[in-house]
Formats: sequence, C-alpha cells, structure tokens
Amino acid sequence: MNRRFPLRSATLDEQGKPANNEVSTMASAKQWRVDVRIDEHGATTRAEASLSGEGIDEDVRGVGHARCNPHDENVPRIGDELAASRALSDLSHALLDATIHDIENVTHEPSHLRA
Repeated sequence: MNRRFPLRSATLDEQGKPANNEVSTMASAKQWRVDVRIDEHGATTRAEASLSGEGIDEDVRGVGHARCNPHDENVPRIGDELAASRALSDLSHALLDATIHDIENVTHEPSHLRA
C-alpha cells in the first residue's frame, strides 16, 4: 500500500516536551504489526505474512512460495527473501481487497482502487 500518512514528530526539549511550539501527532498514531513466518521444506520455502494491530478487525494474511532450481546452488537466505517478498505482496493485495470491501459496505457502490 503506497499511502502516505500525515504524521510528523516534534523536536523535544530536555524535559521531553515539544520545543519551538511544535505539536506532536504521534499520540494519535496507530501501530500495526506485520509478522512473517518462514518454513523450509527441502528446496521449497513458504512464508506467511500476517497483519495485526489496533483497528484490524479481520484476519489479513498473505502467502508466498519460493523453489530452488535444481541446477542452482541452494542458498536458503535467497529462498527466504523471495518467499517473504511474495508473502508481503500477497498481504498488500489482501489488505487492498479488504479496503475495497469496507468502502463498498459503506457507500453501497462499487469501488475501483488500484495498488
């Protein structure tokens, strides 16, 4: 999701208070967490990415797989990276689909969002 959130952090003085009359909006920020679990089975790697946090009402997950070509050297880190990147991409699309569903439930009209 390529969304930019309008958050800014304040410069703090020695007592930890905003300096120069700046206002910190971090107190209103939500924190979401993405966990990636990676399992290797021979030359195949499977990764699952899951989203959790404040305001996440449903299970949002993504899955990715990677397979080592039999002619290539087996470097597990590369399989982990590829499977994880595919799982995160799948998670991104699942979150976008959930957003479209939520918009359509509120507006009662079709929504056409792009990634």
